[in-house]
Amino acid sequence: MESTGGPYLNIAAVTSPVGIARLLQMTFGCTTFSLVAHRGGFSAAYGTFCMFVWTFCFAITVFIITCEFTHLHSCLSISWGNFTAAFAMLATLMSVTAAVIYPLYFVQLGCYPIGCEVRDFRIAASVFAGLLFIAYAAEVFLTRAKPGQVTSYMATVSGLLKIVQAFVACIIFGALVNDSQHDKYVATQWCVAVYSFCFVVTVVVVAFSVTGKTALLWFPFERSVVVYTFGAVLLYMSAAVIWPVFCFDSKYGSPRRPDLCAKGRCPWDSQLVIAIFTYVNLLLYIVDLAYSQRIRFVSHL
Repeated sequence: MESTGGPYLNIAAVTSPVGIARLLQMTFGCTTFSLVAHRGGFSAAYGTFCMFVWTFCFAITVFIITCEFTHLHSCLSISWGNFTAAFAMLATLMSVTAAVIYPLYFVQLGCYPIGCEVRDFRIAASVFAGLLFIAYAAEVFLTRAKPGQVTSYMATVSGLLKIVQAFVACIIFGALVNDSQHDKYVATQWCVAVYSFCFVVTVVVVAFSVTGKTALLWFPFERSVVVYTFGAVLLYMSAAVIWPVFCFDSKYGSPRRPDLCAKGRCPWDSQLVIAIFTYVNLLLYIVDLAYSQRIRFVSHL
């Protein structure tokens, strides 16, 4: 009887270094949200976000392992290499955020008032959340583009930076909606337009790369990305100057945090977060511009 195994299964999907990293991701992710759901507990928006991160990353990781082990990814009309590289970077950012937020808001040294058992479960969940971040970071390290290597665009430094830029923009948007008073001046509204435009275009670049449709465009995609990145640097430079002036200059805002500002509901705090991450994204776009001129896009890997 002819064997039905062998070439139909990709054993390297679970035995290679990347495959082992993904198995660890699946194990740590399942352990983390199981500990939290069983006894650790979570509440409010912060806890819900952490649970979403762990369950979402677990589900996508299981999907990736299944597709690679059974070769089902060859049936999907996407660029598999770009998809897995983009997800690994996104999962790394999301998991490190959850690994910081959960212990910050839910872990305490004493047993009162939650009880020692709940405290121990939360500490254990925090440990596995940290291990989950390390596992995803390991995959990014293992799959990143090496010098002279032909690889997917999202595995290059420029491609990985696109994910980070979009993630940082989401942090900025979160601070904007948290009573940042961004509609107070036309100048700050311009900054919001800059953040929104760059975020949308970055997401479009990632989407075209992941779907592998760059070759169907009527314009040179790689040159357009470099031109866009240069434009994004200029736009973020303007926001990096305008936002601090209209938020922290004594003529328009407050150079110091108001004494009567409630913790967690202070516009000044949101404005400071936006200013910090504006400079972070400006630096990311500058580094992206430096790298994007030296790579060649591969959409079919």
